[in-house]
Order: sequence, then C-alpha cells, then structure tokens
Amino acid sequence: MKILKAGFIQTEPEFGQVANNCQRVADLLEKADADLMVLPELFTTGYQFTDREEVAAFAETIPEGPTTGFLLDLARDLSVNLVAGLAEREGDALYNSAVIVGPGGYLGKYRKAHIFDAEKDLFEPGNLPLPVFDIGKARVGIMICFDWRFPETARTLALNDADVIAHPANLVLPHCPSAMVTRCLENRVFAITADRVGREQRVPGEPLKFIGQSQVVDPDGNILYRASTDGEEMKVVAIDIDLARNKNINPRNHLFQDRREDLYRL
Repeated sequence: MKILKAGFIQTEPEFGQVANNCQRVADLLEKADADLMVLPELFTTGYQFTDREEVAAFAETIPEGPTTGFLLDLARDLSVNLVAGLAEREGDALYNSAVIVGPGGYLGKYRKAHIFDAEKDLFEPGNLPLPVFDIGKARVGIMICFDWRFPETARTLALNDADVIAHPANLVLPHCPSAMVTRCLENRVFAITADRVGREQRVPGEPLKFIGQSQVVDPDGNILYRASTDGEEMKVVAIDIDLARNKNINPRNHLFQDRREDLYRL
C-alpha cells in the first residue's frame, strides 16, 4: 500500500477580501495532517467579477504574485502540497488558473481549458497542456471546475499517469458531484473536488448559489467523503495510491489496453 493523506478545504470567500480569505484558509489548514490539500477555484477573490477590468485588478502573475507566495509559505511551514485556484495575469491576457506548490517550492500551474458561461467575457481559454505533477507519493493532475463536463480532460490526465485529479471548483450546476464518480470509474483514478459555498449577486439579475459538496472519490467510484451544501469545512482522507495504478477491471480486462482506438474516430 502507498498511502497518501489527501483532502480539501471548502470555504465561503468574501468577494475581494483577499487577506481575509487567505487567513481563513490558513486557519483551516493548521488543523490538517495531510500530504495533499486542494482549495477551491478563485479562492482568494470570489467568483463573480463584473468585467475584465475588475479581474485585471485582482489578477496576479504566477509564481511571482502574492497568492502563490502565501501558498508557498504555507506549504513549507506545514509540509504539505497545495493546489489552489486564482486569477492569473500574463501580459494583457487573463486566465482562470490553478497553482500547485509543495514543501520544496513551486511545482507548476494550469489554466482552465473549458470556460463557463459569463467567464467567456472575463478570461482567455487555457493554453497550457493538461499537467501531471509528481509529488513523491503520487502523481497529481489538475483540472478546474467546468472541465469536469468534458470527459477528455480527466482521460488525458489519466493517460498521462495521474493517480489523483485535483479539482478546484466553484460549482453552480448540480451534476458535478455525480459526474466525478463516473470520471473516476472511467479512468480508475482518485478525484478531489474542492468547491465553495455561499451566494454572490454582483451582476444584476444573475444570482449565483454555490453547491458545496466537495468530495473525495476513489477509482471504484466510491465517495469516500462528501461535504455539506452550505458549510465551510476541511477534510483529510487516507487513500491507497496503488488502487489508481491498477487499471485491471478483472483478470481479462484492462481499462486502457482494451480501448479500441482504431474505432475512436469521428
């Protein structure tokens, strides 16, 4: 067995209150005994920006920006790997991104590939390959929120040898918690969805209610833990990484070797 202590923080950020939102995460992380923790999408700022100018005011460079610096300090002090979502600026481009850091420093970043609804007016679609990062005990792939709706995202990460999919999210649609069970079954991976709770209505006529239900799912589709729909919380689960590295469904069927790539053409 190769045990990884992994989990999530589910928060209710105050829009624009970056220092307060970071402090809340720091307070919750102090109670965690973990190797890997996943934080929500846009965890420092909140989600519902009014326009690109507002995004630009909060967006940071990665890894030089203050949020990545905050996460690097936490990772070093608590000896934990962290995956967290934030608004990124690169030149004039704005991305809905996630960063991964560990006790040894900065590991990398990912930019959300599938842009949801009003985000199309705020962010560019991600332009980086779907990354997998080796944190020693496990290989971690990253996707962000609406990427869940596209099976190719999780499949690509799994084919690139991800054991665990870290999934920062700000979910408003009801289907994701169940769909991630299927993504795990399709790929025999663990998935950790870190969602937020609460409401935002910063754009007239467009109220948003976030569904919570952050969760850890195993390669057999078992929900090891699912959070509430309305409360902040932190959870760590011990997972056996060897389960994700065994792609056998039974003695005669292998999940990836049995694919019929000769037929998978449009």
